[in-house]
Amino acid sequence: MSANSFGSLFRFTTWGESHGPAIGVVVDGVPPRLALAEADIQTHLDKRKPGQSRFVTQRREPDRVEILSGTFEGLTTGTPVSLMIRNEDQRSKDYSEIARTFRPGHADYTYWAKYGIRDYRGGGRSSARETASRVAAGAVARKILGAGVTIRGAVVQIGASRIDRKRWDWAQVGENPFWCPDPVAAGEWETLLDATRKSGSSIGAVVEIVAEGVPAGWGAPVYGKLDSDLAAAMMGINAVKGVEIGDGFAAAELTGEQNADEMRAGNDGPTFLSNHAGGILGGISSGQPVVVRFAVKPTSSILSPRRTIDIDGADAEIVTKGRHDPCVGLRAVPVGEAMMACVLADHMLRHRAQCG
Repeated sequence: MSANSFGSLFRFTTWGESHGPAIGVVVDGVPPRLALAEADIQTHLDKRKPGQSRFVTQRREPDRVEILSGTFEGLTTGTPVSLMIRNEDQRSKDYSEIARTFRPGHADYTYWAKYGIRDYRGGGRSSARETASRVAAGAVARKILGAGVTIRGAVVQIGASRIDRKRWDWAQVGENPFWCPDPVAAGEWETLLDATRKSGSSIGAVVEIVAEGVPAGWGAPVYGKLDSDLAAAMMGINAVKGVEIGDGFAAAELTGEQNADEMRAGNDGPTFLSNHAGGILGGISSGQPVVVRFAVKPTSSILSPRRTIDIDGADAEIVTKGRHDPCVGLRAVPVGEAMMACVLADHMLRHRAQCG
């Protein structure tokens, strides 16, 4: 069992490698009679594709999606939706010098230890190129959720530089290449990332994903918790090393009085006076915005020589060449949005199946 699938009722399976002819995804559990066209998916893929600024990898991939099955005359049929994205700008020769040497921080060694074969072309299956397939699946999931659920993401920290939440403006996210809701921080990040890029190094980031319009009741107790599935979804994204829901680790610094999300009576159900829980209580959505953050490590491909070993176990030194993101967290925003959509669509269908 190779664990290339995710989800329960809404379930997707991705396939393909970074430098193979194509990557893709098969999405199962899609209800019939939903309007779905390639343009609906392409909108989200365009947000993730590489080469859109000097702050991300300069690999040029159009990421054009093709629907191979699961629709007829513009509507889903209820059968598996198969999507394909062709790879058009591979440079496998960039990696020929590391064919026998493991890059520190990458999955090179662990994949070789598990499978006994070394696909050195951009990391093969472990490459973040795979996340384009998740974004495509997320676009289908948004069709299931409908217009009532809004999912948005932003970068809230690069390195040690954090946004000022008092200046949070969603409209600013699309106005800079950093997905930053704080225009002041965006200016600081430009200087920071320019210096990082020119030095051949990399830096980490924190991404926040917010889903609004999620009704109370999605999720299940104990082993089907909405937050545990969200944590697994975000943790499964390449280079993610930490996930938190709501206040997350900061909740450990609060008192019970501070952490409790007090409620008052409202015209359409309870009104919460705060959202430390991130919209999830006991694994079930509360009707508040669902808030998830994840930490993305610095890109492991850097120009500084690093000590390592080769496949024969001998000591070696390596410099990773090629086209790499100085901050891979920037392109993780649409991926995080997609995984949020996939989990929510799955729990929507599971809730409907049990509770009607």
